[in-house]
Amino acid sequence: HPVPPRDELSVTSSPVASETAPAAETAAVLIRPVPLGGSALSQALQRAETGREWLAAPPETADGWRARAQAVRTSLQGRDWLAPLAPAFAATGAAGERLSRAAASGVVITTGQQPGLFGGPTYTWTKALGALALADELEAATGMPVAPVFWAASDDADWTEAAVTHFATARGLLSVSLSGPATEGVAMADVPLGELREARQALAAAAGSAAHQSVLDTLDAAYVPHATIGAAYVQLLRALLEPLGIAVLDAAHPALRAAADPFLRLALKQAAPVQQALQRRTQEIESLGYRAQVEVVDGLSLVFRSRLEEHGGQVRSVRERVPLAHAPTVAREAEPGTLGANVLLRPVLERALLPTLTYLAGPGEYAYFAQVAPVAAALEAEVPVVTPRFACELVERERLARQEALGIDDAMLRDPHAAETHRARAQLSEALADSMERLRLALETQVRGLQETLAGQGGPVADEVVQGLARDVTHRIDRFERRVLAGMKRVEQDAQLEVAALRAALRPQGRSPERVLNLMPMLARYGPALLARIADAARPYARSLVTGAPTSS
Repeated sequence: HPVPPRDELSVTSSPVASETAPAAETAAVLIRPVPLGGSALSQALQRAETGREWLAAPPETADGWRARAQAVRTSLQGRDWLAPLAPAFAATGAAGERLSRAAASGVVITTGQQPGLFGGPTYTWTKALGALALADELEAATGMPVAPVFWAASDDADWTEAAVTHFATARGLLSVSLSGPATEGVAMADVPLGELREARQALAAAAGSAAHQSVLDTLDAAYVPHATIGAAYVQLLRALLEPLGIAVLDAAHPALRAAADPFLRLALKQAAPVQQALQRRTQEIESLGYRAQVEVVDGLSLVFRSRLEEHGGQVRSVRERVPLAHAPTVAREAEPGTLGANVLLRPVLERALLPTLTYLAGPGEYAYFAQVAPVAAALEAEVPVVTPRFACELVERERLARQEALGIDDAMLRDPHAAETHRARAQLSEALADSMERLRLALETQVRGLQETLAGQGGPVADEVVQGLARDVTHRIDRFERRVLAGMKRVEQDAQLEVAALRAALRPQGRSPERVLNLMPMLARYGPALLARIADAARPYARSLVTGAPTSS
């Protein structure tokens, strides 16, 4: 199965994918790789300073990757893993072709994320595109088909994460949320979007004069009020990622639930030894002074069970963790399709279902993989290999130019007041203040001189007249000063607004824009070609993972 040319991987019937943008247009956006960051534990693991034995580390050479790919293929023992999951992938075009080749004689690279409004933060997309870059590099290095797979965790029940998103606007950071009501314990695949008008208007305002209306049309086709949060998310991901060859797996699809059912029943039967192993690992982590990424709740297994309940006249599915005491009974009696995995069990489940070479993890995920290995060992399952994902920031060059012109650095933007203080001082001219003070002193001196010149009996005007002149001139100076101050306030307000816009674009909430900002407004301005550019920006990092050579700065 020879690897097709890269441009063949972009062939699709999607109007978004067929649309291209001039190179000069997308070049207006700078894509700059950044460190992944994360908690103290995550960073220590990334630097291999601690916990080497806690993670199943990826190979460091092309030969190592080739050997691992062959071992993963051998572990399938001829099993057709794609057929039972095909409905949950529903992969078309380039993604479908690449997935089929991997199923026939290859492996997959995975990453994933729970639903976010309008696609969620930018890192949703950089995760997927980093997986594409690594899959491409591994295909070239191993000679084996490698398909990138994005695990869309539509079965997640985190309403806050799913219902809120943030836009960079000309007036600063704009946060929008679905109208709700908020849900608890309900999978996003079962939660209707509801009213979207205000959120969609906010997106339109953030996008400005969108040159690529097809992006917004694609989003609008997915995000309709009667759709669920999970379904809209999956549809948007597929529309934009499949043309690039990235398959999207819907975690809430009945086909995936059916395929996962035997493994989840095993996890329930082994729930007690799994928790014991997990508690030991968590104690190890904490004994070294780190905080475990995922809290271990005594008495609860790592398996969810869904049950139906009536709410507001509607029947919905609510997830609850299965208590350890009930785990054996639930393993025997639960109806197929009602079980699900929590965050520490999901990576082990994924590896059991897919021929995964490695999972590309964000900073929080990388930290919790330190707790995943004992779960896999207790289930006598393969420990999933984890790799830190590619991270980058997308910033418009005009924003960077303005930042430089204003003399504002990133540290000022991270501080809630430093940049504003800097601009206010810049607006207040010391020369102007000095001139006003010298004018008042000169007036006082000249009035005193007039009084001395005109003093005495028979003078041409009385002293009161001179004092009245001084009061009149002082009044006019005061009026002039008030006008100057009012004008400076207007200028300062504009300057503060500009700082707010810069902070929203470059350091929203004092953080990397990749972790906060929604990508759709920028994608609407610069087009789907921006996605391909992100994948290209990830290739040096992906190549370093395959060969072990450091990336060039």
